[in-house]
Amino acid sequence: MSVAQTLPLIVATPLSGAAVLVGAGRRLPRYAAELLGCLFAAGAATLALGASAATPSSTARPVEWLGGWRPHGGASVGIVLVGDRIGLGLAALVSLLALAALAYAWRYFDEPPRRHAGSFPALVLLFQAGMCGFSLTGDLFNAFVFFELMGVVAYALTGYRVEEARAVQGALVFALVNSLGAYTTLLGIGLLYARTGELGLAQIGSALDAHPGGPDALVIASFVLVVTGLLVKAAAVPFHFWLADAHAVAPTPVCMLLSGVMVELGLYGTARVYWTVFAGPGGIPEPAAHRALLALGVLTAVLGAVMCWQQRHLKRLLAYSTIAHTGMFLVGLATLTPEGLGGVALYVLAHAGVKAALFACAGILLDRFGSVDELQLHGKGRELRWAGVLFGVGGLALAGLPPFGTALGKAVIEEAAGGWATALCVLVSAATGGAVLRAGARVFLGLGPVPESAAPESRSADDDDAAAAEETTGKEEEPETRGGRLSRIPDSMLLVPTALLAGALAVGLDPALRTGVGRAADAFTDHAGYLTAVLYGRAAEPAPTPPPHWTVAGVLWGLLATALATAFALLAVRRPERREPTRWAVPLRRLHSGHVGDYVAWFLAGITLLAALIV
Repeated sequence: MSVAQTLPLIVATPLSGAAVLVGAGRRLPRYAAELLGCLFAAGAATLALGASAATPSSTARPVEWLGGWRPHGGASVGIVLVGDRIGLGLAALVSLLALAALAYAWRYFDEPPRRHAGSFPALVLLFQAGMCGFSLTGDLFNAFVFFELMGVVAYALTGYRVEEARAVQGALVFALVNSLGAYTTLLGIGLLYARTGELGLAQIGSALDAHPGGPDALVIASFVLVVTGLLVKAAAVPFHFWLADAHAVAPTPVCMLLSGVMVELGLYGTARVYWTVFAGPGGIPEPAAHRALLALGVLTAVLGAVMCWQQRHLKRLLAYSTIAHTGMFLVGLATLTPEGLGGVALYVLAHAGVKAALFACAGILLDRFGSVDELQLHGKGRELRWAGVLFGVGGLALAGLPPFGTALGKAVIEEAAGGWATALCVLVSAATGGAVLRAGARVFLGLGPVPESAAPESRSADDDDAAAAEETTGKEEEPETRGGRLSRIPDSMLLVPTALLAGALAVGLDPALRTGVGRAADAFTDHAGYLTAVLYGRAAEPAPTPPPHWTVAGVLWGLLATALATAFALLAVRRPERREPTRWAVPLRRLHSGHVGDYVAWFLAGITLLAALIV
C-alpha cells in the first residue's frame, strides 16, 4: 500500500472505531470499550507515523483523490487528501494525544449509564477523526466539514457531565461562539466559490493566481471571513473568550485535547489557507498578512499572559497560558518565512505535550482533593511527590527551559522575528511559566503564608459587573473519578504526563526531527509547488533554508525566561494573597464578563479589526 492510499485510512480508522463503540458498546463491559478506544486511536497514530516515515522526502506531497476523481487539465470535482509532512505530523500528534487522553481516562469517570460504556471513547475517536481529516484535506469545504465535526464533538465533550449546570453553560458558550465562527467561514467559502467556481485549495489558489494585480474587495472579504472562523478555534484575541469557560468545566482528558491540539489546528488552518490560496499574485499581499497576524499575535500574547497570572483556578490558569502561547505562535507565522513556520511547528509539538501533562496534573489534584483552587490546595500536594515533580518540570518547560522543545521553538521564532519580538516572547514565557511555578510552589511545596481563607474574593460595587466565570476560584469542584475522591492515584494517571513531558524533551534533543521540520516548512510555504503537486502530480523542490537549530542566543534567552519565571513565582508566594483584584486588572476582568452577548459583540469587533488590518 502506498503512502497516498494510507491517507484515507488515517481518518477512517477512528471513525470506524467510533461506529463500533456506538453499536457494540451497548453490550460490551466498560474495560473492553475503553480498550477498543485505545486500540483504534493507536491504529490511526501508527498509520500517520508510518506514512510520515515512508514519505520519500520532507518536501514530498503524497496525494490521494478519493474515488479516483483525478483532475484533468488542472480542473477537478474530486475530493483530495494531501499528506505533506506538516499535515501528517499534525495527524500523528492528534492521534497520539487522543491515545494519551484515553489512557489517562482509563476507568476515570463515574460509572457511565447502563448500555453507554462506549460513549466517551466513541466521542474522543470522532474528535480525533475530525482533527485528522482537517490536517490532511486539500479541499476547503471539506476542511470546514471536518472542523465542524470536530467542533460539534468538542461541545458534547465539554458538557459531558450534563448533570452539572456549569458544564452545560460552558458548552453552550463554546458552541455559540464557535458556531458564529463557522458561519463566517462558510460565508467566506461561498464568496471564493462565487469568484473561482472551485472548492479545492489548489484550484482556488490557481484561479486567483490567474488574475494578478492585488486583491479586490471580494477576495479581501473572503480571506477575512475564512480566517475569522479559524482564529476563533485558535482562541486568538478578541475571539478567545470561550476558551477559559470551556476549560474550567470540561473533563480533564478533554482539556488535554482542547489545549494540546484543537487550538493549534486553528493556527494550522490559517497558515494552510494563506499559503495555498492567498499567497499568490492574486491573493493577499505579504505586508497586509504580516501586519494582521503580528498585531493579533502581540495582542493575544500580552492579554493571555496577563490573565494567566491573575488566575487561582488552575484549569483557567492553564487555559490562559494556552491563549498567550497562541499569540507567540501567531508572531512566528507573521514572519511568513519557512524559518518562522519551522519554529512554530516545533513549538506546537512540544507545547502539546507540556500543556497536556499540566492538565493531567491538575486533574490529579481535582480527583484527590476535590479542588483546583491554588489557595485552598496550599500544601496539600506534598503527598503527591511525583505529580509535584511533573507539575514543576512542566512549568519550567512552559517558561522555555532548554533543552525542551518549547525552548527550541521559542528560540527559532525569536531569531526569525527578531528585535522586540524576542523581548515579547521572553516576557510572555516568563509570565505563563511563572504562574504555573507559583501555583506549584504553593500546592506541592507549601511555600508562602497559609491563606486565612480560600473563600471567593469579595467584590466592591465597582466590581459587580466582573465575570461570573472569572470569579470562580476552583473550590469544592466535583471529582471526575468514579467513587468520588481518590485515595490512591492510579499509575496510568502518572505515566501519561510523564510520557508527554518526555516527548516534549525529545523534540528539543532530536536533530533529525529538526532537519525534517525545516524541510517540511520549506515545502509548506511553497505556494507554486503545492499547486503543481496537487493539480498536475509533479514534485517541485523549493529553495532550501537553514533548518531550525539551537543557537547560543536562543539558549541564553531561554535561560533568562526560566530565571524570570522562577523569580516571579518566588516573589508572588512570599506576599500575602490579595483579597481583591488590583485596580488595573478590573477592566480586564470586566471584559471577560461571562455573558454571551458581550462575547458576540467582541466577535464582531474582531472581524472589523481583522478587516482593518488587512486593508
